[in-house]
Amino acid sequence: MAATNKIMMADGVGFVELLETFGDDLTVVNAARVSFDKVSTSLTEADKKLINYLAKHDHVSPFFHPQVRFRLKMPIFVAREWFRHTIGFARNEVSRRYVDTPPECWIPAANDIRERDPKVKQGSKATPVGEAEEVHEILKVQIQGAMETYQGLLSRGVAPEVARAVLPQSMYTEFIETASLAAVARLCHLRLGADAQKEIRDYAGFVNQCLETAFPVSWKALQQTF
Repeated sequence: MAATNKIMMADGVGFVELLETFGDDLTVVNAARVSFDKVSTSLTEADKKLINYLAKHDHVSPFFHPQVRFRLKMPIFVAREWFRHTIGFARNEVSRRYVDTPPECWIPAANDIRERDPKVKQGSKATPVGEAEEVHEILKVQIQGAMETYQGLLSRGVAPEVARAVLPQSMYTEFIETASLAAVARLCHLRLGADAQKEIRDYAGFVNQCLETAFPVSWKALQQTF
């Protein structure tokens, strides 16, 4: 089923776009009921109870049958964490070997430059670092310098696949991702956790929002069982 949900991130550059879905809550039901050679033609209360039972008791295989396809645009440092989820996913990404259009980079607002938490090995406090405005300018100058260097290398005839070496992790990348409902549910469960970085939580939150609508019964059941 084609979908048109595109949600822009607060930066106005990144986005989560649900391109299409394959199947629905009834797909999960019939994947389970085939064990008894049964078919449901409409979603009944009994079917909803079955979905919740399957999720609660970790009978996950029926949740692999529905598929979702997203187009996502996010900074590379977020994407590399996102890509750590591999089981049940297929992805194709924009390649800077072939593309030499001006890159876009994520530059956090001063209030988003969070200070380090010495009590946490990975993560940050919710509060901005001291002299956040000055730090913001340092980041901005550094990133702009990388962009200028990149364009300068291209102007000297350097191949894009080599010139890209100077691009920072803050550069946005874009990719299409297809996955099972079960796989995306696990990703969202982990990336919506309090210990996940805020920037990846924001993306996972919008994916979660899209699938709450597309698979209302199955998605809720999966989220409640983790």
